[in-house]
Amino acid sequence: MRAYERFLRYARIGTPSSDRTGTTPSTPCQWDLAKALVGELTALGLESPSVDENCIVTAWLPASAGCEAAPAIGFLAHMDTSPAFPGQTVEPVLHPGYDGGDVVLPKEGRVIRRSDFPFLQDLAGKTLITADGSSLLGADDKAGAAEIVTMCQRLIQEGLPHGRICVAFTPDEEIGEGPDHFDVAAFGAKYAYTVDGGAAGGIEYENFNAAAARIAITGVSVHPGTAKNVMENAILIAQQINAQLPPEEIPARTEGYQGFFHLDRLEGTTAAAVMEYIIRDHDRERFQRRKEQLTAACEKAAADHPTAKVELDLRDSYYNMKEQLTGCMHLVENAKKAARMAGLTPTVEPIRGGTDGARLSYMGLPCPNLGTGGYNFHGPLECIAAEDMDAVTDMLLAIVKIYSDTREDK
Repeated sequence: MRAYERFLRYARIGTPSSDRTGTTPSTPCQWDLAKALVGELTALGLESPSVDENCIVTAWLPASAGCEAAPAIGFLAHMDTSPAFPGQTVEPVLHPGYDGGDVVLPKEGRVIRRSDFPFLQDLAGKTLITADGSSLLGADDKAGAAEIVTMCQRLIQEGLPHGRICVAFTPDEEIGEGPDHFDVAAFGAKYAYTVDGGAAGGIEYENFNAAAARIAITGVSVHPGTAKNVMENAILIAQQINAQLPPEEIPARTEGYQGFFHLDRLEGTTAAAVMEYIIRDHDRERFQRRKEQLTAACEKAAADHPTAKVELDLRDSYYNMKEQLTGCMHLVENAKKAARMAGLTPTVEPIRGGTDGARLSYMGLPCPNLGTGGYNFHGPLECIAAEDMDAVTDMLLAIVKIYSDTREDK
C-alpha cells in the first residue's frame, strides 16, 4: 500500500483538537484515529502496539539481524488537526495528472490559485490531493503518520536492514500539548525525527521560541449618558495595549527569522474584554524582550486606568530546538543525505512555528523535523501530491539505512 492510500483513510477520520476543553486528549475524536493506527501497526507485526490513557500511540520494530548495535531511531507524527478550521467531515479529492494550473475545489467556491501559490507548477504531472473546499485536508499531520506506517510496512515486507525503530503518534500537537505526557525513557530512541513539515525534502532544526498570553480586562460600565470621568471601556483599553506594540511585527508582515506578536483573539464589551496573543522569536534574547514589552504595555494600561483591572497571564510554550541539537548535527546531515538518496533536493529552513520535536529535544530526545510533502496547512486550500508522499517514505527508509550502518555511539 502506498502512503497516499493510507492518508486518504486517515484524512476521513476528523480529529480537530481544542484548546478550550482542558482534557487529554482535548477532543474524543482523536481516539478514533489512535485505535485505527494501533490496529494497523498490529496487523503489520510491530512489537507491542498500544494507545495509553493519554491517547499516545507507540510501537516498536526490533533491530534486524546484524544491526543490533545501531542506535535506536524514533519517528513521530501527530494525530490532531488544527482547531483553526474545526470541521470533522473531510472528503479528500484526487486530481490525477494535475496540470499545474488553478485548482477549483468542488465546494464553497474556493480555488487554489497558481498566482497565489507558485509552488503548484512544481506539482504538475503528479496526483494532487485536496479537500473538497469545505474543510482542511489534514495532511498536517496525517500525511506524516501515513508515511511512517508505510515505512514500517516496507521495512518488514521487503526485509530491509534496520536498527531498532521506535514509532509514536501523539494527540494535541496543534495546541502545544503533544509531548505533555510523553515518556522519553520508555520510548527508547537515541535520536528521533518528527515528520510534520511542509515540502518533501524539507529539514528543520530551528524553530521559534514561543509564549502564550491571555489578558483579562475588567472595565467600569455605566450608562454612557452619565459616564464622564467614570466609565472605563474595556475594549478601548484593549486597543491601547495593542497600540503599544510594533505594528510591523505581526505575522502578515514578517518572514524568515523575524519574530512577531500575534493577536489571535479579542472579544468583549465595555464591561470586560479578553485578548489572547502568541509571541514568537527565534532569538532567545529578543523573545525575552518581546515578553517584557507586552508586560510593560499591560502595566501602562493599568496605570492609565486605575479603576479598571488588567490581568496578564503569560506562559512559555516551547523553545528553539537548535539549542539542543548543536551536538547532534549528524541528524541534519544524514537527513540531507537521505533526501538526495530519495531523489529530493534537501532544503533547510527555520520553522516559523513549532513541533513536538522542539519540546522533545528539551526532554532529552534530539528531534529535528522533516517535510511531509504538504502545503497550505490549517485551511481549506491545503494540498499534497501522492508522488511526494512516496518520496518522503523513501527518504525515511534512507535515514533508517544510514543509521543501520552506524556502529559507534555518536
